[in-house]
Amino acid sequence: MAFRWKNNLTHADVTPEPLWLNRRQIMAGLAGSAAIGAIGGAAFGQDALEPNSYEDITSYNNFYEFGTGKGDPAQNAHTLITEGWEIVVDGMVENPGTYSVAQLTDGLTEEERIYRFRCVEAWSMVVPWNGFELKDILDKAGVQDGAKYVAFETANRPDQMPGLRRPVLNWPYREGLRLDEAMHPLTMMATGIYGKPMPNQNGAPIRLVVPWKYGFKSIKSIVRITLTDEEPFTSWNDANAREYGFYSNVNPNKDHPRWSQASERVIGGGLFAKRIPTLMFNGYEDQVASLYDGMDLNTFF
Repeated sequence: MAFRWKNNLTHADVTPEPLWLNRRQIMAGLAGSAAIGAIGGAAFGQDALEPNSYEDITSYNNFYEFGTGKGDPAQNAHTLITEGWEIVVDGMVENPGTYSVAQLTDGLTEEERIYRFRCVEAWSMVVPWNGFELKDILDKAGVQDGAKYVAFETANRPDQMPGLRRPVLNWPYREGLRLDEAMHPLTMMATGIYGKPMPNQNGAPIRLVVPWKYGFKSIKSIVRITLTDEEPFTSWNDANAREYGFYSNVNPNKDHPRWSQASERVIGGGLFAKRIPTLMFNGYEDQVASLYDGMDLNTFF
């Protein structure tokens, strides 16, 4: 695509940093949640958001490389060494190579690198990610004709990631997108939150954010990006294809086999907070629905 997504959220939509989660409240109410996605700013008014804090968003995480408990990543991720981080870009590209994060972000303006998305994990909040479009990386690499998919891989460092010592998944963690999804201007590589460097437990130093999909698609701590003409291996689909499809679009009409995905709670309201409807594609239907014209999204879930 030749255009860049223009952010439609303002500072008024962003959950204030000093109020960005209450750990005890979240831990009491978030049992059995769905994965993180994102919703457009028009979906909810600021009044619908209970104020949360930066501390909580960095203390309640899914990052199995550091443990399966929600608090494990915050406790264990300090062992990950991110200095000198590099990403291999290979496969069906004209310019394969190994790139530092600095090389990947070189030449991007600050305006291009701030994205504010409303995130959902059976709850919702607005998260101001810092980053840039994945398309920028793919354009530098030069996608070859015939490439149809983009595969991603997380770091595999058992000495730094204690969760890798348990066979919870087929390590390393891997994910993938169709090429048109990857090139969409809403698909981003995030390097920080609230203008600060990405915390380890949130996917430092660089992670994917795909705001209309469930969170396990937004792979963390990426070390490899591969262009391919075949649908790539994805970790959760490998672990349980019945529950986790390749596309993983937010679809309130497609229930997870073990819970409904038709509604969510706003963060900060506690266990008994009023549930609100989950929006198709997390509120980005106008921007991304055309990617799936003619597809049965109950089959291709």
